Amino acid sequence: MFNNNALTQKLLDNLKDSQESIREKATAKLWMLWFRQKGELGLETLRRAQSFLEEGDVQRAKNILNDTIAMYPDFAEAWNRRAILYYSQKKFLKSREDCKQVVRLNPSHFGAWHGLGLCNAALGEYKEAIFAFRKALEIQPHAIVNQKLILECTMRL
Repeated sequence: MFNNNALTQKLLDNLKDSQESIREKATAKLWMLWFRQKGELGLETLRRAQSFLEEGDVQRAKNILNDTIAMYPDFAEAWNRRAILYYSQKKFLKSREDCKQVVRLNPSHFGAWHGLGLCNAALGEYKEAIFAFRKALEIQPHAIVNQKLILECTMRL
């Protein structure tokens, strides 16, 4: 389970603030915390995987993420990065499973809830997609993209 300490809770509370600048800073700091969950080594591993992905070497990126997950099975962001990789390859079932693992490890991971919604929508499972987008909205209520996606999925039911 992801360490939900006082700083994390304050940042999560700030996601609900009326001031956009406060929400943006909180979002950036949460991502930073999530990426640094396993310290500099974990952060560097994720950066390396991202670099390979950007170069088009998807297999090397996936290998790095697989190895990282094997070494640190509680590293939620490694699971999330692999979910994004799978989603980019249209492997929606695999991506969905990784998103589910992220939210098991870190229930406040709005990015993984959003990703879970995207996977479910891509699979035509609109009720499940709406549920996931709503969970993302509970955490990040000003994220208009999730509001729009809920409407799109509702129209497809």
